[in-house]
Amino acid sequence: MGLLLQPLLVLCFSAFVFDRVTSQNNTGSIEGTVLIGAASAIGRTDEDFICATLDWWPPEKCDYGTCSWGRASLLNLDLSNTILFNAIKAFSPLKLRLGGSLQDKVIYEDEQPCVSSFIHNTSEMFSFTQGCLPMSRWDQLCGFFGKTGAVVIFGLNALNGRVPTPDTTWVGPWNSSNAAALIRYTVNKGYTVHGWELGNELSGNGVGAKVGADQYAADVIALRAIVDEIYAGFQAKPLVLAPGGFFDDGWFRRLLDKTKSGSLDVITHHIYNLGPGSSSSGDLIGKILSPSYLDGEAATFRNLQSLLQSAGTKTTAWVGEAGGAYNSGHNLVTNAFVFSFWYLDQLGMASTYDTKTYCRQSFIGGNYGLLSTTNFKPNPDYYSALLWHRLMGRNVLSTNFSETENLRTYAHCAKQSQGITLLLLNLDGNTTVKVSVSTDSTFKKSLKRNHHHRPRRPRFNRMPRVQKTVQRLREEYHLTPKNGDLQSQIMLLNGNALVVDSNGEIPTLEPMTYNSSEPITVAPHSIVFAHIPHIYAPACRLSSS
Repeated sequence: MGLLLQPLLVLCFSAFVFDRVTSQNNTGSIEGTVLIGAASAIGRTDEDFICATLDWWPPEKCDYGTCSWGRASLLNLDLSNTILFNAIKAFSPLKLRLGGSLQDKVIYEDEQPCVSSFIHNTSEMFSFTQGCLPMSRWDQLCGFFGKTGAVVIFGLNALNGRVPTPDTTWVGPWNSSNAAALIRYTVNKGYTVHGWELGNELSGNGVGAKVGADQYAADVIALRAIVDEIYAGFQAKPLVLAPGGFFDDGWFRRLLDKTKSGSLDVITHHIYNLGPGSSSSGDLIGKILSPSYLDGEAATFRNLQSLLQSAGTKTTAWVGEAGGAYNSGHNLVTNAFVFSFWYLDQLGMASTYDTKTYCRQSFIGGNYGLLSTTNFKPNPDYYSALLWHRLMGRNVLSTNFSETENLRTYAHCAKQSQGITLLLLNLDGNTTVKVSVSTDSTFKKSLKRNHHHRPRRPRFNRMPRVQKTVQRLREEYHLTPKNGDLQSQIMLLNGNALVVDSNGEIPTLEPMTYNSSEPITVAPHSIVFAHIPHIYAPACRLSSS
């Protein structure tokens, strides 16, 4: 995080240069005030809210004639790549969910050595045969995760031992012996796994296969017993997560009802609300920039939150996998600047409904990776995720901006800092929005406490002007696409391109400082994170942010 106290000459020059960079194609402007509910939090996320996935898909995985996975599989990913290492390490920590469609076809090497993995066969579910995870590869992965500080959630094969029926329902109890062997091996080797997730997209109607909720609940209870037995004596045990599928109210309700005893720590659901990756670029971009379309996903978050509240359970909600457009995404859309509007809006929306963690599909692989599959270089959404991780604290605040629906607003208590962080997404390509900030609490006049004045009563007030400029600065991070091209894979931060250096180092993310008494200028088709340290927010004081 950059220093607030910078020479004013540099401040004014930087602002002048940036204004020249971002004011192109501006055909109009509006002014408005965002009202922030700073008195109390409306949600609370995990400290490591940002999560990404690593998948099993081999190079032969192709969609719509394009093979976009390369060597991004858990079985063949180059763990010696410097950019990959630095990209994970930069989060300190990053949650990584290991799994995906093929996880329910993975056997873990035990007494018999692995022979082959995922041979392409169109007659098989997902067009691939069974795969195998050698323990030598698991050793390599766990060593890598330990060095990068990643927080690992492993998706277990939930179809092992079951029998398929003609309607794609798989019946019979889960054969847990192979999973138990992997968990026991992991513990004996001293590897740390934060959570074990049972199955992938088997809930409700399923994707390729489905399992009834009652049977699934029994299997979750069995997994909990295995975890408790193998981790007996450990002060902290891994989480048990399920079902890693699409939200189905009746199915999820049944699962929660049957696991009320505390067997299920986290209920996970997936989001691909933009449709297939085969959709045209124009169709996908139209959805991403449509406020009404983005709002449509709120129902899922709201319904799941309501279900958890009414269920009388301590189970919390995660988004376990979300890539926007299914079947590997769409090149130059889901890996381009424009996708940060969808991604950051999803992060903001999910957090307002008390979602604890949000896992992006994928960290690398397909056309929706945070990193490029071909050269490992970060795509724009990587930097969006990193800024969120560093700036947005755990406590979520309500926001209201009524002047235009094209400005999406989210606010959190600042992370490891005073005040709040405000996220502004301008979906309009022709209008600049100038945003003033008001809260339902008083404005903190100074970073130093003033013992001679009693605090004002809480009320909505614009941030007042104060005497010393040095005490009323805020930090801003303006994100725009290179050359104004929404489909660019180069993101600019305050007018400067974000690229790794020749040593594979992730660039520093430095803000610019502005006078807090002036409105925040959000250029057309741009994104702004604004850290405002002077806002007095009881929601941030009452508990750690």
